[in-house]
Amino acid sequence: MILALVLLCACAAGSPAGGGQDAAVSPETDAPTAPPGPEEPPGDASPGVPDGIPGLAVISFDYKKQSGYASNQFAVWIEDMDGHFIKTLYATNYTAKGGYKNRPDSIALWVEKSGLASMDKPDAAAGATPKAGTLSYEWDLTGADGGAVAPGEYRFFVEGSLRWKNRVIYSGVIKTGGGAAEITAGAEFIREASDGQPALTDGSPENAMIGAVTASFTPGG
Repeated sequence: MILALVLLCACAAGSPAGGGQDAAVSPETDAPTAPPGPEEPPGDASPGVPDGIPGLAVISFDYKKQSGYASNQFAVWIEDMDGHFIKTLYATNYTAKGGYKNRPDSIALWVEKSGLASMDKPDAAAGATPKAGTLSYEWDLTGADGGAVAPGEYRFFVEGSLRWKNRVIYSGVIKTGGGAAEITAGAEFIREASDGQPALTDGSPENAMIGAVTASFTPGG
């Protein structure tokens, strides 16, 4: 009788307060905290600018795809302030791959400035006509040969063939080598009738094919 009472007291003394596993501390609370890892060193380039380039310009605009023929062609490119062609950032496939021969009015300024007719192969920046939406094209401050351009002012262009001979040309000036900047482009509409096709007017829906053209410049590190 005395031995049984001693054993019962010993078991009670070894149990946690409240008894049973429900009163135990949670394993998540008990687990040791892992030491913090080493901090990542700060990057040399500004946010959004890849390492190794002095800055990045981005030309953006809203694009609304048009129905019907002789529309939806556009190009984005860079020139210096003397009007010398620097680089194509994008051009629609149809024109860039020879369509300008059948439709000479298709983004005619870009065709002329880029020297497309003298190229042995289509411009490397050519691509399929995109879906409607906000489009952005980057310039890494290099020329067509891949070499870096000198810091300074450059003019960007966005040309769109709205319908047959009717076009719009947006342009603005980017200053590289300085601080960050945002630029709003100005627009010039070229409205001209063609065989059996009237010139567009201020109220023509095709005018909205390209709009809200802006450029931003972010300096590198």
